[in-house]
Parts: sequence; structure tokens; C-alpha cells
Amino acid sequence: MAALQAVRTALFYLVFIGQTAVVAILIGIIAMISGRTRLSWALAVYWCRSNLIYLRWLTGLRTKVTGQEHIPPGGCIIASKHQSDWEVFAIFPFTGRPAYIVKRELMRLPFFGPAARSLDCIEIDRRRGANAIPEMMSRAKAAIERGCRIVIFPEGTRKAPLAPPTYRQGVVRMYLELGVPVVPVAVNAGLFWGRNSAIIWPGTAEAKFLPAIEPGLSAEMFMERLKKAIETESDALILDAAESGLSRPVGPELQGRLEELRSRSTAA
Repeated sequence: MAALQAVRTALFYLVFIGQTAVVAILIGIIAMISGRTRLSWALAVYWCRSNLIYLRWLTGLRTKVTGQEHIPPGGCIIASKHQSDWEVFAIFPFTGRPAYIVKRELMRLPFFGPAARSLDCIEIDRRRGANAIPEMMSRAKAAIERGCRIVIFPEGTRKAPLAPPTYRQGVVRMYLELGVPVVPVAVNAGLFWGRNSAIIWPGTAEAKFLPAIEPGLSAEMFMERLKKAIETESDALILDAAESGLSRPVGPELQGRLEELRSRSTAA
């Protein structure tokens, strides 16, 4: 089973990386000539939707997204749990005109950088820590004024399923300064497409948009509500998937976390 799934995963990566390079070059060339165009946007939408199709056909990983009705009209921040590359293109079709927060290293890549900037991506230099926040905020405000919805992964990097959360202050600063609602997003995709796994496993990766957090809260109250919403619902999605049966092997670390989660759920 594992050997066959490794082959299926390799085929997906071959298609995924190949078409990503082609689409990035095309959008990058368009961006350097004309900036943002309908064609470049159509190519971005194609890239996202086709990746989900290839995942299903080649690896058996299906996609389920719910809760879109919680996304308010107008500008907002969409704050998603980040467990794999899946979230990047799975939530894209539901975000209107998204402006993703992207690490600076990616924005320096040939073609990809111009392509990303033309699609409203906002770069952040994580090596500068808090010193990078003012520049990111300036670009985020401009994006909101253009009618974008800011998409941010509050922990800044992919996390293993049920790993202790490590939320950063960037999302708090953005919430306080932009004064717009924040829509938490829970996911369970790391069960199937792990950050360090060479195999993408069959199953159903889920993302769930949760009720928006209204502007005007204190920093402490906002962070508490954001973490509770994302972590509680992500845990529920993971537990539901595990109880339904996983095709992947479950190592001792994940098994221990699942048992702890089951105990907490039973006690509650």
C-alpha cells in the first residue's frame, strides 16, 4: 500500500511542480508587461482548482470546504490553520480577491515574485521579526483598500496535526490596525499531506470557515478567541477523520496525541 501510494504521490508532484513552474512563468511574464490582468487571474484560479483535481485523481485525496457563509462582504482577514500546502489552494476559490501573506524568500524567485505581486500577495521578511510588521501592515492596508481579503497563516509555518500551537503576533497587529473582521479557518489536511511526509495519503482533507470575530476586541481577547476557534474545530475535524478510519500509518507520536484528544473529548 505504501509503495503504491509513494508512486502515486511522485506522479502528483511531477504534475504539480511542472504546472506550477509553467503557470508562474506565464503570470510572471504577463505581470512584467501588463501587471494584473483577467488572464493572469484566470491562470491563478486554474492552478488552484486543477491541483485539487490532480490530488484526487493521482493520490486519492479529496477536498471538502464548508462554512463559506461566514465570510462577510467587503474587506476582512482570513486566518487559517496551516498543516500542508493543501490550504493554499483549497481555500483560494472562496476568498474573493485574496491577498496572501507570503515569506520574502518566495517573492524573490524569478517569475514567481512578479506573478505573486500582481496577484496581491504581501511579502514579509520573517528574519526581521517584529521589525517586518510595519511594512507588512502598510501593504495590508493598501490591499484592503483595493477590495482584497487578507489570507494569513497565524502560526507562520506548517504544523503537524495536534502539535502545540504557536501563534505569532502579526495577526494580532493586523486585526488591531485594520479594524476588519477575522474569519478563523480550521483544517485537518496534515493527516493526509504532512509537512515532512514523502507520501500523500488518501482521505478527505477538510477546511471549515468559522464565524467571524468582530473588530474592536482587545489584543488578548482576540488572540484567545482566535486560538480557541481554530484549535477546537481543527481538533474536531482531526478526531472525526481518525474515528472514520485512516489509510495512513499512525506513528506513536500522533497516536499519543489522538489518545489524549479522545480523552479530553470524552471528559467534556
